[in-house]
Amino acid sequence: MKTTNPVYTGLPTTIFEVMSRLAIEHGSINLGQGFPDVDGPEDLRRLAADALVAGPNQYPPMMGLPELRAAVADVDRRFYGLDLDWKREILVTSGATEALSDIITALIEPGDEVVLIEPLYDCYLPLVRRAGGIPRLVRLTPPEWKLDVAALEAAFSDKTKAILLNNPMNPAAKVFSREELAAIAELCVRFDAYAICDEVYEHIRFDGRGHIPLMTLPGMRERAIRIGSAGKTFSFTGWKVGYVAAAPALLDPIAKAHQFTTFTTPPHLQKAVAAGLAKDDAYYAELSGALAAKRDRLAAGLERLGFGVVPCGGTYFVSADVAPLGLGANDVELCRRMTVEAGVTAVPVSAFYAENGPSHFVRFCFSKRDEILDEALNRLGTWIEGLRRAVA
Repeated sequence: MKTTNPVYTGLPTTIFEVMSRLAIEHGSINLGQGFPDVDGPEDLRRLAADALVAGPNQYPPMMGLPELRAAVADVDRRFYGLDLDWKREILVTSGATEALSDIITALIEPGDEVVLIEPLYDCYLPLVRRAGGIPRLVRLTPPEWKLDVAALEAAFSDKTKAILLNNPMNPAAKVFSREELAAIAELCVRFDAYAICDEVYEHIRFDGRGHIPLMTLPGMRERAIRIGSAGKTFSFTGWKVGYVAAAPALLDPIAKAHQFTTFTTPPHLQKAVAAGLAKDDAYYAELSGALAAKRDRLAAGLERLGFGVVPCGGTYFVSADVAPLGLGANDVELCRRMTVEAGVTAVPVSAFYAENGPSHFVRFCFSKRDEILDEALNRLGTWIEGLRRAVA
């Protein structure tokens, strides 16, 4: 038989799915995959349900409902001072991953180089390679997650078509500083490169950190593509509603890729998200404040157990160094053992690198109910204590 596409043929199942299956098999508390264990605002759920019953339930406009596109433009003006024309510069997609696929398909041609910053969200590399792009990797490592500007500059060349920036960054939980973003913007302008900005965690930042869209920096308004997500902003990860903002010359081919991928997104969900984006500042403050409290709860417990907790500036995730535990296992082995023996599932950070990633850090998701986080810590404490007794 003829071969199938080599990019996807034999590609390992995503680490999130692997660990989630293992968690189900062993009745483990799953702190691996990044989703809340409670649904988002009830008023938006009821609005979506009412709109579903009332209809219409036919194809909405391919670009998205006008009310949602206008709401995206309004909220970007409100928080970031961006002046976007919703009719020409906003597109609704079926989630941020579809947006990434549309953008990469539309912009990247065979032989184009794309700068990627490790650790990587797992879809980035396959999407770039499927488009014929050549990845140029720049590595950040825990615990500092420091951006080496010289290494970043070395990754750019006249062949660079784009950089893909995740900010706030999954899985590093890093919020890029204005100085770091300015360095990225300067390189994009110098090398005439686009910036694909995955900003789905824009409203989940801690300790007074602000979000600075790369699009707002000098020279970036016409070359940055900004991706947002209702799944993260409203804790509706199953709804798969994303949105893209870009200058008309960029949005046009992206919309064509969207047209031939999903074409559209359920209208009742779009209506609810449009209403949600107009929520007052108290909603957005509560979102980040509640998650910061969960971060602190889990981080403090992990530190008590002997993990080396890495600073977390945003997102749903906290990484921890397992070397201080003295268990003699790498991150992959330890995550499997924790799932099977302790009944708590995390994700090995090395899985987010193309190869040879740091081997003694694991990532926990804290967007869970407090009682779930507490039970996970209790299980880990019992497990670690039992291992220490066995050695003694």
